[in-house]
Parts: sequence; C-alpha cells; structure tokens
Amino acid sequence: ILTILGNSAVLATAVKRSSLLKSPELLTVNLAIADIGMAISMYPLAIASAWNHAWLGGDASCIYYALMGFLFGVCSMMTLCAMAVIRFLVTNSSKSNSNKITKNTVCVLITFIWLYSLLWAILPLVGWGYYGPEPFGISCTIAWSKFHNSSNGFSFILSMFLLCTVLPALTIVACYLGIAWKVHKAYQEIQNIDRIPNAAKLEKKLTLMAVLISVGFLSSWTPYAAASFWSIFNSSDSLQPIVTLLPCLFAKSSTAYNPFIYYIFSKTFRREIKQLQCCCGWQVHFFGTNNSAENPASMMWSG
Repeated sequence: ILTILGNSAVLATAVKRSSLLKSPELLTVNLAIADIGMAISMYPLAIASAWNHAWLGGDASCIYYALMGFLFGVCSMMTLCAMAVIRFLVTNSSKSNSNKITKNTVCVLITFIWLYSLLWAILPLVGWGYYGPEPFGISCTIAWSKFHNSSNGFSFILSMFLLCTVLPALTIVACYLGIAWKVHKAYQEIQNIDRIPNAAKLEKKLTLMAVLISVGFLSSWTPYAAASFWSIFNSSDSLQPIVTLLPCLFAKSSTAYNPFIYYIFSKTFRREIKQLQCCCGWQVHFFGTNNSAENPASMMWSG
C-alpha cells in the first residue's frame, strides 16, 4: 500500500509539473514506475500465496512472477546507476556543459535501461538460466539452487552478478565518492559558511538525497543476494525457510522508501502532497502538511 500510494504521488507530481522537470529528474520518474510496476504485478500474488501457505497457480504464474521481479529489479538497479553517473557529470561539469544532458538524451537512456532489463529477464525463458520457486514456497525467482551443479546456470549467474549487480554497484559507489570529494574541496575553498552559494547548498542536498536512495536499495537487496548465493553452493535445505523469507521481504520493501526520502528533502514535493490531499480528500497521516514555498524552477528530486 505504501509503495503504491507513495510512488503514485511521485508520478502525479511529475505529471502536474512536467513542464518544470529537468532532464535528470526523468530517471527519478522511471524509478517510481519500476517500483510501482513491481508492486502491482507481483505483490497481490505473493500476498495471496502467503495467506494460502503455498504458491497459487502453476509453473506459468511462477515464471511470470519471477520474470516481473527480475525485470523491475534490474531496471531499478540500472536506473540508480544512471542517476549516479549523471549526477557525477553534472557536479563535475560547467553549467553550460551540464545543460547538454537533454531530455531526449535521458529518454534514450531510459529506453536502453528497459531493453537491457528485458533482455536479462527473458534469457531464462530461452534456455540460459532458470526460474523457479523460492525455498519457502510462496514466491518465485531465479532458481539459484539449480546452479551449483549446472555449468549453464552458473555461467548465467556469474554474468548476471557481474553485469547487473557488481558493476552497477561499483559505478554508483565510485560516482558518489567522486561527488563527495568534489563537494568537500569546494567547501574547503569557502572559509565562511554564510558565503556558500545557494546552488552549492542545493547540489549537496540533491547528492545526499540520491545517495540515500541508492543506499536504501542496495541495503535492502544485499541480504537477499547473500542468501541466494549461499543456495548456489549449498543445499536449499541448509537454510531454514524463515532465513530465506526475511531477506526476500526486506528486499521487496525497497520499493516503498523513495517517496519518504523525497518528502523529507523536498519542500516542493511536500507542498504537492498537501495539494493532492486537498484535491482528492486524502487523510494520509504518514505525510505531513508542511506548506513551505520553494522556487518552482529548482529540482524537485535528485537526478
């Protein structure tokens, strides 16, 4: 519920302020689409299976569930990677060069991200890798346990791990370390904190927001990745079902965090949420009612 409400608010705000969106912010919109897509396509079936204490449906529904999870998961990871790279380029470029990152460029990048994610998601359907049920039996994913004695499966896991997890994660870390160093050097050059330009303060705020989004995603999925890789080299019976269930639930909770981060850091987003509450008659108590004004031309979210 939080995922759908929060990310729907992000999308509604983006639509309402579409003419003011800067090109990097389209990646934030894409991340919200991936999060809400995962929630709508997967969570109802998972919840129904949990109530049933067994997977509902046969192999077809299991493959569908696993494919959707893989598709939206890779899309989110690559979107976060693109956000980090663009933020690094913007931070380390002059204003004239940063303006070269146009909306068309970002739209092409988003199209590539979806095609890349779709390619990896359909590979198990054509024989490279497998989809199957989780050890606890109420959801489906990549069949990790089949790969410890399969060269075909192991090559898929190794390639996927490097190209969809390790390289994007290292890129994210490297970009934000580079940004942190750049911001640190800039602040060192300014002795008086009162003389720090508003643009520099905004840049620091947007970078912190982007870092929190990336850390939230990576932290949520790391326990699940660890449990999955354990099952590659060991029998799935070596882990209790609860040990594999909790990392899975924690990973899926990653789709709910981002709207709260936007709400904490963006006065514009808080104001838009208040207006949506008034227009729709919402009584959503986990969002506050701060009505502070902010320059409408400034960035609503990190890019």
